[in-house]
Amino acid sequence: MNTPVSIEAFFDPRTETVSYVVWDPATLDAAVIDPVLDYDFKSGRTGHASADRVLACVAKRGLQVEWILETHAHADHLSGAGYLQERVGGRIAIGENIRTVQATFKKLFNLERGFLPDGSQFDHLFKDGETFGIGAIEATAIHVPGHTPADMAYLIGGAVFVGDTLFMPDLGSARADFPGGDARQLYASMRRLLDLPPETPMYVCHDYPPASRPAQWQTTVAEQRARNIHVRDGITEDEFVAMRRARDATLEVPTLILPSIQVNVRAGRLPPPDDNGVSYLRIPLNALPVRRTDAD
Repeated sequence: MNTPVSIEAFFDPRTETVSYVVWDPATLDAAVIDPVLDYDFKSGRTGHASADRVLACVAKRGLQVEWILETHAHADHLSGAGYLQERVGGRIAIGENIRTVQATFKKLFNLERGFLPDGSQFDHLFKDGETFGIGAIEATAIHVPGHTPADMAYLIGGAVFVGDTLFMPDLGSARADFPGGDARQLYASMRRLLDLPPETPMYVCHDYPPASRPAQWQTTVAEQRARNIHVRDGITEDEFVAMRRARDATLEVPTLILPSIQVNVRAGRLPPPDDNGVSYLRIPLNALPVRRTDAD
């Protein structure tokens, strides 16, 4: 029998990211999932409005944060994990394959010698199937590669938080063309999640709503199996892979990929400051592959 769990969602319209506070209503122990650090690309300034909404929830409900959970090293927003930890504590955790992502991007950005791609920037690295507790609530970390090598989903008290692996049914699935991404792995990961009980509530990390509806982030396994436009029941692996590869070839590079990855592989912390006390982000010129579409 699943222990009841309380959930509050926070939608950031600038990055269309959904962060979650999940807690045990009996003990008030909590986890925060995928917090956002605001970043203004034009000015290079960071901000905390998104993360402060999470902190206000924690304070209002008298919660004790045990975990700050990252589903992966996001390419579309900077992580607020470091900022939250400084204020309310908690262990920052991610999947153990973050080491692969760190090694890839240490080379791309030529990061400082002291940056080690060993996951040590995080307090805990989850293995596939590892269980952990949030108060009296049992949670399980599920490795769901394909979008990136390090993606994790978290099954918490009978609800599953899927990160970027799946979107709402009318939007489908995440891209699989980032370094280490793989459409066949993504299909297998999605089907693994869709093998959960049909009534399982499913919470996504992003929503890009069409004009016909407001932003949404909660669905169920049954709804995904019946209506997901990319991976509903009856769509084969080969059909999905062909669709995903064709679609990915048309997608632009995410606007915040270069600043966000440099922060997110550090568990949401800025690069170490130079001798003038200022932190800098690196922009590798002519290093990313050229993405051409029919409009080019």
